[in-house]
Amino acid sequence: MRLLTCLIALYYTLAASAQDRARDWGIPFPGTPGKYNAITDVPGVEVGYKTLISGSGKNVIGKGPVRTGVTAILPTGRTRKPLFANWHTLNGNGEMTGTTWITHSGLLETPILITNTNSVGTVRDAVLKWFVKRNWFGNDKGFYKDFWYTYPVVAETYDGMLNDIYGFHVREQDAWEALDSARGGAIAEGNVGGGTGMTCLGFKGGTGTASRLVKAAGRSYTVGVLVQSNFGGRANLSIAGVPVGRELRDTLRPEFKAPPQSAAPEGQGSIIVVVGTDAPLLPHQLKRIAERVTIGVGRVGGRGENSSGDIFFAFSTADAGTFSRDSVTSVHLLPNEAIDPLFEATVQATEEAILNAMAAAKTMEGINGNKMPALPREAVIRILKKYNRVP
Repeated sequence: MRLLTCLIALYYTLAASAQDRARDWGIPFPGTPGKYNAITDVPGVEVGYKTLISGSGKNVIGKGPVRTGVTAILPTGRTRKPLFANWHTLNGNGEMTGTTWITHSGLLETPILITNTNSVGTVRDAVLKWFVKRNWFGNDKGFYKDFWYTYPVVAETYDGMLNDIYGFHVREQDAWEALDSARGGAIAEGNVGGGTGMTCLGFKGGTGTASRLVKAAGRSYTVGVLVQSNFGGRANLSIAGVPVGRELRDTLRPEFKAPPQSAAPEGQGSIIVVVGTDAPLLPHQLKRIAERVTIGVGRVGGRGENSSGDIFFAFSTADAGTFSRDSVTSVHLLPNEAIDPLFEATVQATEEAILNAMAAAKTMEGINGNKMPALPREAVIRILKKYNRVP
Protein backbone atom coordinates (compact mmCIF):
# COMPACT_ATOMS: atom_id res chain seq x y z
CA MET A 1 0.00 0.00 0.00
CA ARG A 2 2.87 2.37 0.82
CA LEU A 3 4.46 1.79 -2.60
CA LEU A 4 1.08 2.28 -4.32
CA THR A 5 0.54 5.56 -2.46
CA CYS A 6 4.00 6.79 -3.52
CA LEU A 7 3.33 5.86 -7.16
CA ILE A 8 -0.03 7.64 -7.09
CA ALA A 9 1.60 10.73 -5.59
CA LEU A 10 4.26 10.69 -8.33
CA TYR A 11 1.59 10.34 -11.02
CA TYR A 12 -0.36 13.35 -9.75
CA THR A 13 2.80 15.44 -9.44
CA LEU A 14 3.77 14.69 -13.04
CA ALA A 15 0.21 15.23 -14.28
CA ALA A 16 -0.09 18.55 -12.47
CA SER A 17 3.25 19.81 -13.75
CA ALA A 18 2.44 18.88 -17.38
CA GLN A 19 -1.03 20.42 -17.65
CA ASP A 20 -2.08 23.80 -18.92
CA ARG A 21 -3.22 26.38 -16.40
CA ALA A 22 -5.02 29.62 -17.16
CA ARG A 23 -2.00 31.72 -16.16
CA ASP A 24 0.06 29.85 -18.76
CA TRP A 25 -2.24 31.38 -21.37
CA GLY A 26 -1.34 34.86 -20.14
CA ILE A 27 -4.78 35.44 -18.63
CA PRO A 28 -4.40 38.21 -16.04
CA PHE A 29 -5.66 37.46 -12.55
CA PRO A 30 -5.63 39.78 -9.53
CA GLY A 31 -4.26 38.70 -6.18
CA THR A 32 -1.29 36.64 -5.01
CA PRO A 33 -1.54 32.84 -5.34
CA GLY A 34 0.09 30.36 -2.97
CA LYS A 35 2.99 28.05 -3.88
CA TYR A 36 0.81 25.59 -5.78
CA ASN A 37 -2.07 27.95 -6.57
CA ALA A 38 -4.33 25.22 -5.18
CA ILE A 39 -6.56 24.38 -2.25
CA THR A 40 -3.63 22.33 -0.96
CA ASP A 41 -1.83 25.60 -0.16
CA VAL A 42 -4.01 25.64 2.96
CA PRO A 43 -1.83 23.74 5.45
CA GLY A 44 -3.04 20.20 6.06
CA VAL A 45 -5.48 19.97 3.14
CA GLU A 46 -5.08 16.93 0.88
CA VAL A 47 -6.84 15.98 -2.38
CA GLY A 48 -7.21 12.60 -4.08
CA TYR A 49 -8.85 11.32 -7.25
CA LYS A 50 -10.22 8.21 -8.88
CA THR A 51 -10.76 8.64 -12.62
CA LEU A 52 -12.83 6.18 -14.69
CA ILE A 53 -12.49 6.31 -18.49
CA SER A 54 -13.35 3.37 -20.73
CA GLY A 55 -15.22 2.45 -23.88
CA SER A 56 -16.51 4.41 -26.87
CA GLY A 57 -19.49 4.57 -29.20
CA LYS A 58 -23.13 3.86 -28.49
CA ASN A 59 -24.32 4.05 -24.90
CA VAL A 60 -25.14 0.61 -23.54
CA ILE A 61 -26.43 1.05 -20.00
CA GLY A 62 -24.20 -0.76 -17.57
CA LYS A 63 -21.35 -1.15 -20.06
CA GLY A 64 -20.46 2.41 -21.06
CA PRO A 65 -18.82 4.44 -22.41
CA VAL A 66 -17.63 5.52 -18.96
CA ARG A 67 -16.41 9.05 -18.24
CA THR A 68 -16.69 9.69 -14.51
CA GLY A 69 -14.92 9.44 -11.15
CA VAL A 70 -14.56 10.64 -7.56
CA THR A 71 -12.73 13.56 -5.96
CA ALA A 72 -11.85 13.48 -2.26
CA ILE A 73 -10.85 16.47 -0.12
CA LEU A 74 -9.41 15.74 3.32
CA PRO A 75 -9.33 19.10 5.17
CA THR A 76 -6.95 17.80 7.88
CA GLY A 77 -5.42 14.85 6.06
CA ARG A 78 -6.01 11.45 7.59
CA THR A 79 -6.41 12.86 11.07
CA ARG A 80 -9.97 13.42 12.25
CA LYS A 81 -10.22 16.96 13.57
CA PRO A 82 -13.68 18.58 13.55
CA LEU A 83 -13.63 21.99 11.85
CA PHE A 84 -15.92 24.98 11.74
CA ALA A 85 -17.81 25.00 8.43
CA ASN A 86 -20.89 26.23 6.60
CA TRP A 87 -22.41 26.21 3.13
CA HIS A 88 -24.53 28.18 0.68
CA THR A 89 -26.59 27.42 -2.40
CA LEU A 90 -27.05 29.78 -5.34
CA ASN A 91 -29.52 27.44 -7.05
CA GLY A 92 -30.62 24.19 -5.50
CA ASN A 93 -31.02 21.79 -8.43
CA GLY A 94 -28.31 19.57 -6.96
CA GLU A 95 -27.22 17.62 -3.91
CA MET A 96 -24.71 17.86 -1.08
CA THR A 97 -25.28 15.42 1.75
CA GLY A 98 -24.58 16.15 5.40
CA THR A 99 -25.34 19.84 5.23
CA THR A 100 -28.42 19.83 7.49
CA TRP A 101 -26.37 18.96 10.56
CA ILE A 102 -23.55 21.29 9.53
CA THR A 103 -26.08 24.13 9.46
CA HIS A 104 -27.06 23.38 13.06
CA SER A 105 -23.76 22.20 14.54
CA GLY A 106 -21.40 24.44 12.61
CA LEU A 107 -18.93 21.55 12.37
CA LEU A 108 -17.42 19.45 9.59
CA GLU A 109 -16.32 16.01 10.85
CA THR A 110 -15.68 14.15 7.58
CA PRO A 111 -13.83 14.41 4.28
CA ILE A 112 -15.67 16.05 1.37
CA LEU A 113 -16.24 13.98 -1.77
CA ILE A 114 -17.57 14.96 -5.19
CA THR A 115 -18.84 12.60 -7.88
CA ASN A 116 -21.62 12.35 -10.48
CA THR A 117 -25.30 12.81 -9.71
CA ASN A 118 -26.28 9.13 -9.66
CA SER A 119 -23.34 8.01 -7.51
CA VAL A 120 -23.89 10.16 -4.42
CA GLY A 121 -25.45 7.32 -2.43
CA THR A 122 -22.73 4.83 -3.31
CA VAL A 123 -19.97 7.27 -2.38
CA ARG A 124 -21.67 8.34 0.85
CA ASP A 125 -21.97 4.73 2.01
CA ALA A 126 -18.39 4.04 0.92
CA VAL A 127 -17.12 6.85 3.14
CA LEU A 128 -18.75 5.27 6.18
CA LYS A 129 -17.16 1.92 5.36
CA TRP A 130 -13.82 3.68 4.87
CA PHE A 131 -14.14 5.09 8.38
CA VAL A 132 -14.43 1.54 9.68
CA LYS A 133 -11.52 0.29 7.53
CA ARG A 134 -9.26 3.16 8.57
CA ASN A 135 -10.41 3.28 12.21
CA TRP A 136 -11.28 6.96 11.69
CA PHE A 137 -12.61 7.33 15.23
CA GLY A 138 -10.15 4.92 16.85
CA ASN A 139 -8.24 7.49 18.91
CA ASP A 140 -11.30 9.08 20.47
CA LYS A 141 -12.17 8.63 24.10
CA GLY A 142 -15.46 8.51 25.92
CA PHE A 143 -18.48 8.84 23.67
CA TYR A 144 -16.70 7.87 20.46
CA LYS A 145 -14.91 4.86 21.94
CA ASP A 146 -17.87 2.52 21.56
CA PHE A 147 -20.39 4.56 19.58
CA TRP A 148 -20.14 7.16 16.83
CA TYR A 149 -22.19 8.66 14.09
CA THR A 150 -21.46 11.02 11.26
CA TYR A 151 -22.98 12.40 8.08
CA PRO A 152 -20.52 12.30 5.15
CA VAL A 153 -20.43 15.35 2.89
CA VAL A 154 -20.83 14.15 -0.70
CA ALA A 155 -21.74 16.46 -3.59
CA GLU A 156 -22.45 15.96 -7.28
CA THR A 157 -22.72 17.38 -10.75
CA TYR A 158 -24.29 15.68 -13.79
CA ASP A 159 -22.01 14.05 -16.38
CA GLY A 160 -24.72 12.28 -18.41
CA MET A 161 -23.80 14.15 -21.59
CA LEU A 162 -20.60 12.11 -21.88
CA ASN A 163 -20.93 9.32 -19.32
CA ASP A 164 -23.15 6.25 -19.00
CA ILE A 165 -24.55 7.77 -15.84
CA TYR A 166 -27.33 5.17 -15.46
CA GLY A 167 -24.74 2.41 -15.59
CA PHE A 168 -23.70 3.26 -12.01
CA HIS A 169 -20.01 2.66 -12.68
CA VAL A 170 -18.67 4.32 -9.53
CA ARG A 171 -18.12 1.64 -6.86
CA GLU A 172 -17.22 1.91 -3.20
CA GLN A 173 -13.66 0.83 -4.05
CA ASP A 174 -13.35 3.92 -6.26
CA ALA A 175 -14.27 6.20 -3.37
CA TRP A 176 -11.76 4.40 -1.15
CA GLU A 177 -9.02 4.85 -3.75
CA ALA A 178 -9.79 8.56 -4.03
CA LEU A 179 -9.56 8.91 -0.25
CA ASP A 180 -6.41 6.80 0.06
CA SER A 181 -4.63 8.66 -2.75
CA ALA A 182 -5.21 12.10 -1.18
CA ARG A 183 -2.07 14.18 -0.84
CA GLY A 184 -0.86 17.74 -0.59
CA GLY A 185 1.17 19.76 -3.09
CA ALA A 186 0.38 20.23 -6.78
CA ILE A 187 -2.73 18.39 -7.93
CA ALA A 188 -4.11 17.46 -11.34
CA GLU A 189 -6.94 19.42 -12.99
CA GLY A 190 -9.32 19.05 -15.92
CA ASN A 191 -10.57 15.57 -16.83
CA VAL A 192 -9.85 13.97 -13.45
CA GLY A 193 -11.82 12.61 -10.50
CA GLY A 194 -15.43 13.63 -10.23
CA GLY A 195 -14.81 16.23 -12.96
CA THR A 196 -13.88 13.67 -15.61
CA GLY A 197 -17.06 13.85 -17.69
CA MET A 198 -18.15 17.41 -16.94
CA THR A 199 -18.75 20.32 -19.31
CA CYS A 200 -18.59 24.05 -18.64
CA LEU A 201 -19.83 27.11 -20.50
CA GLY A 202 -20.06 25.22 -23.79
CA PHE A 203 -16.64 23.57 -23.54
CA LYS A 204 -15.01 20.73 -21.65
CA GLY A 205 -15.00 21.43 -17.92
CA GLY A 206 -13.97 19.41 -14.89
CA THR A 207 -11.85 19.85 -11.79
CA GLY A 208 -9.95 23.05 -11.08
CA THR A 209 -8.25 24.73 -8.16
CA ALA A 210 -6.59 28.01 -7.13
CA SER A 211 -5.52 29.90 -4.02
CA ARG A 212 -4.79 33.36 -2.66
CA LEU A 213 -2.52 34.69 0.07
CA VAL A 214 -3.96 37.59 2.03
CA LYS A 215 -3.33 39.70 5.10
CA ALA A 216 -6.09 40.41 7.60
CA ALA A 217 -5.86 41.96 11.05
CA GLY A 218 -2.09 42.06 10.75
CA ARG A 219 -1.65 38.34 9.95
CA SER A 220 -1.18 36.27 6.81
CA TYR A 221 -3.73 33.67 5.72
CA THR A 222 -4.43 31.37 2.79
CA VAL A 223 -7.71 30.87 0.95
CA GLY A 224 -7.92 27.83 -1.33
CA VAL A 225 -10.67 26.76 -3.71
CA LEU A 226 -11.49 23.53 -5.55
CA VAL A 227 -14.30 23.39 -8.11
CA GLN A 228 -16.13 20.68 -10.00
CA SER A 229 -17.26 22.82 -12.88
CA ASN A 230 -20.21 21.74 -15.04
CA PHE A 231 -22.38 24.80 -15.62
CA GLY A 232 -23.37 27.63 -17.92
CA GLY A 233 -23.99 28.43 -21.58
CA ARG A 234 -21.26 29.32 -24.06
CA ALA A 235 -22.72 32.73 -24.86
CA ASN A 236 -22.06 33.88 -21.29
CA LEU A 237 -18.41 32.80 -21.07
CA SER A 238 -16.33 35.74 -19.85
CA ILE A 239 -12.57 35.75 -19.32
CA ALA A 240 -10.79 38.73 -17.76
CA GLY A 241 -13.92 40.79 -18.43
CA VAL A 242 -13.92 39.91 -22.14
CA PRO A 243 -17.05 38.35 -23.78
CA VAL A 244 -15.07 35.37 -25.07
CA GLY A 245 -18.13 33.16 -25.48
CA ARG A 246 -19.89 35.57 -27.83
CA GLU A 247 -16.71 36.07 -29.85
CA LEU A 248 -16.11 32.32 -30.16
CA ARG A 249 -19.61 31.59 -31.40
CA ASP A 250 -18.76 33.20 -34.73
CA THR A 251 -15.11 32.19 -35.11
CA LEU A 252 -14.82 28.50 -34.19
CA ARG A 253 -14.54 25.72 -36.73
CA PRO A 254 -17.91 24.11 -37.52
CA GLU A 255 -17.30 21.04 -35.37
CA PHE A 256 -16.73 23.28 -32.36
CA LYS A 257 -19.78 25.46 -32.78
CA ALA A 258 -22.54 23.19 -31.50
CA PRO A 259 -22.69 21.12 -28.31
CA PRO A 260 -23.76 17.45 -28.53
CA GLN A 261 -27.35 16.95 -29.64
CA SER A 262 -29.56 17.03 -26.56
CA ALA A 263 -32.98 18.13 -25.41
CA ALA A 264 -31.38 19.84 -22.42
CA PRO A 265 -31.51 23.64 -22.38
CA GLU A 266 -28.30 25.62 -22.79
CA GLY A 267 -26.92 26.52 -19.39
CA GLN A 268 -28.03 23.39 -17.58
CA GLY A 269 -25.53 21.79 -15.26
CA SER A 270 -24.03 22.49 -11.87
CA ILE A 271 -20.96 23.61 -10.00
CA ILE A 272 -19.65 22.49 -6.63
CA VAL A 273 -17.14 24.80 -4.97
CA VAL A 274 -15.19 23.98 -1.80
CA VAL A 275 -13.34 26.80 -0.04
CA GLY A 276 -10.75 26.14 2.64
CA THR A 277 -8.84 28.65 4.73
CA ASP A 278 -6.55 28.77 7.75
CA ALA A 279 -8.09 32.07 8.87
CA PRO A 280 -9.90 31.77 12.23
CA LEU A 281 -13.54 32.03 11.18
CA LEU A 282 -16.67 30.87 12.95
CA PRO A 283 -19.57 29.16 11.13
CA HIS A 284 -21.55 32.37 10.54
CA GLN A 285 -18.48 33.94 8.95
CA LEU A 286 -17.86 30.86 6.79
CA LYS A 287 -21.42 31.19 5.56
CA ARG A 288 -20.48 34.64 4.33
CA ILE A 289 -17.36 33.24 2.64
CA ALA A 290 -19.44 30.59 0.85
CA GLU A 291 -21.86 33.27 -0.35
CA ARG A 292 -19.01 35.17 -2.04
CA VAL A 293 -18.33 32.17 -4.29
CA THR A 294 -21.40 33.32 -6.20
CA ILE A 295 -19.54 36.41 -7.41
CA GLY A 296 -16.62 34.38 -8.74
CA VAL A 297 -18.98 32.06 -10.61
CA GLY A 298 -20.79 35.07 -12.05
CA ARG A 299 -17.54 36.63 -13.26
CA VAL A 300 -16.94 33.78 -15.69
CA GLY A 301 -20.56 33.55 -16.85
CA GLY A 302 -22.60 31.59 -14.34
CA ARG A 303 -26.19 32.71 -13.96
CA GLY A 304 -27.56 30.14 -11.53
CA GLU A 305 -29.99 28.80 -14.11
CA ASN A 306 -33.07 26.89 -13.01
CA SER A 307 -31.55 23.57 -14.08
CA SER A 308 -28.24 24.22 -12.32
CA GLY A 309 -27.14 22.97 -8.92
CA ASP A 310 -24.74 25.58 -7.54
CA ILE A 311 -23.67 24.56 -4.03
CA PHE A 312 -20.74 26.05 -2.16
CA PHE A 313 -18.97 24.87 1.00
CA ALA A 314 -16.44 26.63 3.25
CA PHE A 315 -14.33 25.39 6.15
CA SER A 316 -11.59 26.75 8.40
CA THR A 317 -8.65 24.72 9.70
CA ALA A 318 -7.68 27.38 12.22
CA ASP A 319 -9.12 25.73 15.33
CA ALA A 320 -8.77 22.11 14.25
CA GLY A 321 -8.68 19.83 17.25
CA THR A 322 -10.19 22.25 19.76
CA PHE A 323 -13.65 20.69 19.58
CA SER A 324 -14.75 18.82 22.69
CA ARG A 325 -18.02 17.03 23.32
CA ASP A 326 -17.98 17.58 27.08
CA SER A 327 -15.61 20.46 27.90
CA VAL A 328 -15.52 24.21 27.41
CA THR A 329 -12.92 25.17 24.83
CA SER A 330 -11.46 28.41 23.51
CA VAL A 331 -11.38 29.41 19.86
CA HIS A 332 -9.94 32.26 17.83
CA LEU A 333 -12.01 34.76 15.90
CA LEU A 334 -11.13 37.11 13.07
CA PRO A 335 -13.09 40.34 13.54
CA ASN A 336 -15.77 41.01 10.95
CA GLU A 337 -14.12 44.34 10.20
CA ALA A 338 -11.06 42.45 8.90
CA ILE A 339 -12.83 39.86 6.74
CA ASP A 340 -13.02 41.75 3.42
CA PRO A 341 -9.63 40.50 2.11
CA LEU A 342 -10.91 36.93 2.50
CA PHE A 343 -14.08 37.79 0.60
CA GLU A 344 -11.99 39.16 -2.25
CA ALA A 345 -9.65 36.15 -2.17
CA THR A 346 -12.62 33.79 -2.41
CA VAL A 347 -13.96 35.59 -5.48
CA GLN A 348 -10.55 35.67 -7.17
CA ALA A 349 -9.67 32.04 -6.46
CA THR A 350 -13.10 30.80 -7.58
CA GLU A 351 -12.84 32.59 -10.90
CA GLU A 352 -9.33 31.27 -11.54
CA ALA A 353 -10.17 27.72 -10.42
CA ILE A 354 -12.99 27.52 -12.98
CA LEU A 355 -10.73 28.74 -15.77
CA ASN A 356 -7.97 26.38 -14.63
CA ALA A 357 -10.44 23.50 -15.00
CA MET A 358 -11.24 24.61 -18.54
CA ALA A 359 -7.62 25.28 -19.50
CA ALA A 360 -6.49 21.84 -18.32
CA ALA A 361 -9.44 19.88 -19.72
CA LYS A 362 -8.94 18.15 -23.06
CA THR A 363 -11.53 17.48 -25.75
CA MET A 364 -13.54 14.40 -24.79
CA GLU A 365 -15.84 12.11 -26.76
CA GLY A 366 -18.33 10.14 -24.73
CA ILE A 367 -21.60 8.28 -25.12
CA ASN A 368 -23.21 8.08 -28.57
CA GLY A 369 -20.34 10.04 -30.07
CA ASN A 370 -21.17 13.16 -28.04
CA LYS A 371 -18.09 15.34 -28.17
CA MET A 372 -17.23 18.30 -25.98
CA PRO A 373 -14.35 20.42 -27.27
CA ALA A 374 -11.62 21.85 -25.11
CA LEU A 375 -11.48 25.61 -24.74
CA PRO A 376 -9.34 26.65 -27.75
CA ARG A 377 -6.20 28.27 -26.39
CA GLU A 378 -5.04 30.20 -29.45
CA ALA A 379 -8.50 31.57 -30.20
CA VAL A 380 -8.93 32.74 -26.60
CA ILE A 381 -5.54 34.46 -26.59
CA ARG A 382 -6.35 36.16 -29.90
CA ILE A 383 -9.63 37.50 -28.48
CA LEU A 384 -7.97 38.72 -25.27
CA LYS A 385 -5.40 40.54 -27.38
CA LYS A 386 -8.18 42.13 -29.40
CA TYR A 387 -9.53 43.60 -26.15
CA ASN A 388 -6.03 44.56 -24.93
CA ARG A 389 -6.20 42.21 -21.96
CA VAL A 390 -2.95 40.41 -22.82
CA PRO A 391 0.16 41.80 -24.57
